Amino acid sequence: MSLESYIRALPKVELHVHLEGSIRPETLLKLAERNHVALPASDVAGLHRWYTFVDFPHFIEIYIAIASCLKTPDDIELIAREFLIGQAAQNIRHSEVTYTAFTQYRRGGISFRDQLDAINRARRWAERELGVTMLLIIDIAREVSVEEGAITADWAISARNDGVAALGLAGWENANPASKFREAFERARAAGLNSVVHAGETDGAASIWSAIRDLGAQRIGHGLRCLQDPGLVAYLRENQIPLEVCPTSNVCLGVAPSFAEHPFPRLLDAGLYVTLNSDDPPMFNTTLTEEYLKVAEHFHFDAEQLERLSVNAVRASLLPATQRAAMESSFKSDFARLRAEHLA
Repeated sequence: MSLESYIRALPKVELHVHLEGSIRPETLLKLAERNHVALPASDVAGLHRWYTFVDFPHFIEIYIAIASCLKTPDDIELIAREFLIGQAAQNIRHSEVTYTAFTQYRRGGISFRDQLDAINRARRWAERELGVTMLLIIDIAREVSVEEGAITADWAISARNDGVAALGLAGWENANPASKFREAFERARAAGLNSVVHAGETDGAASIWSAIRDLGAQRIGHGLRCLQDPGLVAYLRENQIPLEVCPTSNVCLGVAPSFAEHPFPRLLDAGLYVTLNSDDPPMFNTTLTEEYLKVAEHFHFDAEQLERLSVNAVRASLLPATQRAAMESSFKSDFARLRAEHLA
């Protein structure tokens, strides 16, 4: 028995993971062949070589190529089912999944309703058959126009009671300020949607301030560069705004020089609300479980610290309050049992 086996059995929640970025390499190859999409690789090893990112724009280029392999609602349902099977295998009881519906509409002509229905079929199947839940964050890519962002916001609002919990913002921060989409987020928040914004990944602290001030962000995707601004750190600490931190992703995209040098412990030491996530797991050759294992290895976290990260994610989730409380209670019961089984 060991800490590794304990981590693998640990109940978890994941808040920052992209559906299109979660496609299994084998499935991507199958979809590319089926849908006549040319990829620069014909086997899994070749895909992993392709996933060697030069910089963030290169990552976006590859991400769009991957999304182009999705041509039908059945394709979308397939990747959603496989994603949820993988989450269940890691004891990830709940996932909040970012999905860029406008990309599939623009590139494949799939209507938002058809996309949502496909994902919801997978979501309901997984809850029934696997005992795991999922909520969607429909995101705007920063690169799109204000008008296209407004369309995405309207879609998200229309699905507020049909599996969609938030409007998100992702993509290349530089030259694409959050304020560009202020009106879309104001309308979404007025309709009862949450606001979840990527910021402080490829741009500095000002980007995080904008996410909060312009878009009313309740959670920040990444947020690492908050450490550049003591005033921002103080604000995040005082308001306990959760950060969705994705260490391996940050290393692969050059945001952090290595896992060992990642500012993850500094964020915690600063009293910030930190959750652990995988972002685009196959693209970064990781999983949420691997992120927990690496945190334990590199930062010498013990079971109590890892449990705190797990509970942080439960509390920061967009589930109803009663469901969050029940999940936290269940997790804490599991912690005690798993300690006795794996660490005694």
